[in-house]
Amino acid sequence: MARAVTLFTGQWADFPLAELAPLAKSMGYDGLELACWGDHFNVQEALASDQYIKDKRALLALHGLQCFAIGNHLVGQAVCDLIDERHQSILPPHVWGDGEPEGVRQRAASELQDTAKAAARFGVKTVTGFTGSSIWHSIYAFPPTTQAYWDKGFADFAQRFLPILDVFEKHDINFALEVHPTEIAFDIASAKRAIEAVKGHKRFGFNFDPSHLAYQGVDYVRFLRLFEERIYNVHMKDVWWGRGDGTVGVFGGHTSFGDARRFWDFRSVGRGLVDFESIIVALNDIRYQGPLSVEWEDSRMDRVHGATESAAFCKRLDFTPAVGAFDAAFARDKS
Repeated sequence: MARAVTLFTGQWADFPLAELAPLAKSMGYDGLELACWGDHFNVQEALASDQYIKDKRALLALHGLQCFAIGNHLVGQAVCDLIDERHQSILPPHVWGDGEPEGVRQRAASELQDTAKAAARFGVKTVTGFTGSSIWHSIYAFPPTTQAYWDKGFADFAQRFLPILDVFEKHDINFALEVHPTEIAFDIASAKRAIEAVKGHKRFGFNFDPSHLAYQGVDYVRFLRLFEERIYNVHMKDVWWGRGDGTVGVFGGHTSFGDARRFWDFRSVGRGLVDFESIIVALNDIRYQGPLSVEWEDSRMDRVHGATESAAFCKRLDFTPAVGAFDAAFARDKS
């Protein structure tokens, strides 16, 4: 059967889950990928209270919604990042603490380990998220940047994430990095390097999101085929590129999303330039059976309108793979 279509709740954290759940159902979704912010999923409460877990599950069931993954992108971002004042706005107070950078990174790592434990208690197999990066600021290689400099960044990632991944292994949970600018992996080459850094740890994989690859010029369908065994979750998000006024390049020109000058911007699913037809074919070829999780972002569109049309688009596009060759009926019995 075709895959479940779910909604990632990160961009809807201003809605209490009790209000978002019925809204999501009315928009056509089969489930939710719960973000670990707002009141959608609290890691520490999930660890401390069986009743909290039961109440969350009961709320989803009341509205006929499934959950296959939880997302803790904001905490994950702080594990490897060079911490600055921006991080305070995205982190729980107990992770931010006094704001001393190394302390923030260590508390973020501990919270991500706790997220694996909470996911196991909640009954999901995947945590989506970010890693942050100590070397993203050096993406453009000036001052002159050696491979040894970047090697240190991947070594830092490995040193911080291998203990996290070992906790994920202990609790039978996969960590799915959303390959994304500002993370340790942001294209195919850096994704390969990240896997090598953690020595191929089986719990390290990817939350595939074509919108972050397409405008960079990365072959996002090839990404699926290259990393087929590590595609642990899929985000459906669209983007267009090459449509600005020529004054802003791919690096964004310090403009905000929605600025008409931009070279690229996110779009409601089906309204950008991503080839979702080829993505569905590739997902069938690699036997991905998880959800299609809409991460809805479009600065110019009402989000309820956009999320509703995105759910319908995904359900119309997805299809059950064949169980045999289409021309099998023409084969003669040669026995």
